[in-house]
Amino acid sequence: MNPRRLPASLLALLLGLLSAFAFAPVGWWPLMPLAFAGLAWLLARSPSLPRALFAGWAFGVGQFVLGLNWIATAFTYQAAMPPWLGWIAVVLLSLYLAVYPALAAGLAWRFGQRSPLALVIALSAGWALTEWLRATMFTGFAWNPVGAVWADVGPVRGIATLIGTYGLSLLTVYIGGLLWRASTLRAAPADGVKTTSRRTLLLAAALPTALVLLFALMPGPSRSDGAARPIRIVQPNIGQEDKWREGLDEEAFQRLAALSAGGTSPRLLFWPEVAVPVAFQAVPTDPRLLPVALPPAARAASLLRPGDILVTGAFALTVDAEGRVTGSTNSVMPIDPQGRILGRYDKAHLVPYGEYLPMRPLLTAIGLSQLAPGVGDTMPGPGPRNLELAGWGRMGLQVCYEIIFSGEVVDRANRPDFLFNPSNDAWFGAWGPPQHLAQARLRAAEEGLPIIRSTPTGISALIDADGRLLKSLPWRTAGVIDGFLPQAERPTFFSRHGNVIPLALAFLLLIIAVGMDGRARYRRGI
Repeated sequence: MNPRRLPASLLALLLGLLSAFAFAPVGWWPLMPLAFAGLAWLLARSPSLPRALFAGWAFGVGQFVLGLNWIATAFTYQAAMPPWLGWIAVVLLSLYLAVYPALAAGLAWRFGQRSPLALVIALSAGWALTEWLRATMFTGFAWNPVGAVWADVGPVRGIATLIGTYGLSLLTVYIGGLLWRASTLRAAPADGVKTTSRRTLLLAAALPTALVLLFALMPGPSRSDGAARPIRIVQPNIGQEDKWREGLDEEAFQRLAALSAGGTSPRLLFWPEVAVPVAFQAVPTDPRLLPVALPPAARAASLLRPGDILVTGAFALTVDAEGRVTGSTNSVMPIDPQGRILGRYDKAHLVPYGEYLPMRPLLTAIGLSQLAPGVGDTMPGPGPRNLELAGWGRMGLQVCYEIIFSGEVVDRANRPDFLFNPSNDAWFGAWGPPQHLAQARLRAAEEGLPIIRSTPTGISALIDADGRLLKSLPWRTAGVIDGFLPQAERPTFFSRHGNVIPLALAFLLLIIAVGMDGRARYRRGI
């Protein structure tokens, strides 16, 4: 079949579907720049701005519908709504998320009609800017940025230390656009104009090539092995289908206890998000009253030996002055062998429809409910913060999908020594957990911090400060990871400046594209 004869919108949709196979778990990363080469070709052929916008939107729909298929799985683990509603949710969410690729495509068409290289530059800059917008607007949904396809490719992943994930997305789209531009010059006659174009193309390709070679040839940093700081990460393999059934709290304790026994001591012991579905703490709404540890916390502490600290995901109940439960928090709590809760981090970036229901009165009236059981809506915490662990340093916390938000995972005024990311990926089928892990690896590379992940069903992992996967446990497997806490790197360029860097780069490139378009207009006397 000749692709030139297919409707542009259908071809864009197919290219978007193809690009989704570049993400984990398939991981065919070359498909991503190739898909963008195809999108650049479509935009160059679009006769009008509306057609270009629609092509970008169709591309986004294809990428999101396939890449986010794991969301549909979440609907199979609750009884309040029919499972088929999950696929409707995936499609509706994708129709909205595709607005952002459409905006990037519109920018590329607007400033690239007279200069192919300007089209490439505007598309890559626009894509980075709109990915950041997607992660910001309406609480944000940052899942699967294009740069995530490089999580397993060390020389490219390392570039995130400079320009972050959105910068990697920019670079990926840029490379795809250059591939398209190179194909248009391949068979062109070698006159003066074409020779100049080839030289310009080679110059445009020099920077990304130099960056990749630089990080490929750089020696790895030298670190101590951290032998004085042993850790154990526990993965009990408790599926979401069992998470809230009657009696599971006792079974969960038994599994966690068996997997936590033995090994080196003292150590840090890590349990997953809401490891046991019972409250560990009661938190009064009156700030003058102190939180009270509940019996499950003491029971968990009984598994510890002198010097151990258990860091567990758990939930705390918020109670009013009369002791009535008013809500809950999705929290992380370090517990010592005496049963004392040494601090608490409350998840701040909550999942709409998962942990709270927007417009609850209206949506409840039409039969919708939040996916995660609980007492009303989950109460949000204040944002990134550290917990001090005596002898272990500062621990930064990010619960579940909080880890996907580039540039938002640490308290920059008080840099931690490592990050703990407890999660419950049991909701998310076969595609969600490896995609989640890939994004966590990019956070490690960006910030120069090791990351520990503990999940009920996988993929639990120990990630070093370069984003390398040191150890992991497969999906749907019970087990432990014993190891040593990796050392943090010195603050990276990205960790000092955050998303100011990729956004400034994107705006600069967009200005260059506008200038190239203006120059082309002037030369043609328009």
